[in-house]
Amino acid sequence: MDNSFPGAHGVPLDAPAPIVPIKLPDFLALDIPPRLNLLAPIIAEKSVNMLFGPRGCGKTHLGIGMAVAVATGTRFLRWEADEPRRVLYIDGEMPTAALIERFKAATAGVANFSFAELNLSILAADYTPEGLPNLSTLEGQERFALAVEGHDLIILDNIATLCRGGKENEAESWATLQAWALGQRRAGRAVLFLHHAGKGGDQRGTSAREDIMDTVIKLSRPADYQATEGARMIVEFTKARGFMGQDSEAFEARLADGGWSERSASNARDEQIIALHLEGLTQRQIQSDVGCGVATVNRAIKAYKAGKPVADNDG
Repeated sequence: MDNSFPGAHGVPLDAPAPIVPIKLPDFLALDIPPRLNLLAPIIAEKSVNMLFGPRGCGKTHLGIGMAVAVATGTRFLRWEADEPRRVLYIDGEMPTAALIERFKAATAGVANFSFAELNLSILAADYTPEGLPNLSTLEGQERFALAVEGHDLIILDNIATLCRGGKENEAESWATLQAWALGQRRAGRAVLFLHHAGKGGDQRGTSAREDIMDTVIKLSRPADYQATEGARMIVEFTKARGFMGQDSEAFEARLADGGWSERSASNARDEQIIALHLEGLTQRQIQSDVGCGVATVNRAIKAYKAGKPVADNDG
């Protein structure tokens, strides 16, 4: 017998376990519990997700708000965490002082604050000697292995700063990080990537990133956005696996001194249409400014002239 193949049937003892398919009856009989939601309905257990938008639109504010809600089992915008879960927020970009201020603001007055103290952990590149490892390498992933253990949700803010190397627009450069994300899912953890949008408004780099995602959230600025307004954004879903209907509808979110507020994106759009109409713009000019169809402009103006509240104008 060849000593280089000491295992049965000539297979080395250190060979990977064989891949064995499961017959349908056995597969259907598997006792696999259904996935629960960490932040209903958009982030499920053992899921991989992405939130992306242009620079300065409020991605980190939104990511921190989601982290606090999951850690405390509370509501954030239109989403609800049924129970407190363990969250690791990994930041690769912000100065530590600025990050502290954002977490202070996000947790001020929050219900169940004691759960935030217990369940929410932060890894900040700016506070780590030599910075954080490169998560797009196997060595970097090994160095993160101990830190991610024991958490239900890992939020990575953001891909560009934490996953350095390779060309963003090549699917091959995503392969190593994708394998890591799927490994986290198999280990029972959910992942949320924060990412930048490109010039065209889509997520920057290869679209292959979205293939494994359960939920993909796109942020954009409203057409009438003013820089003085701070974090005001349209929140829409370009991928929604496991939820639909009203849960998947776009809405407008805003962070002001009084905290977060939200309203229907269509209501916000119709208010803008009416304001431009009252300024004397034509329907074609309004269509161009708002970025919608002429039919939408015409419907909103007709509803306004008929005396219908904007809240009744969705459709």
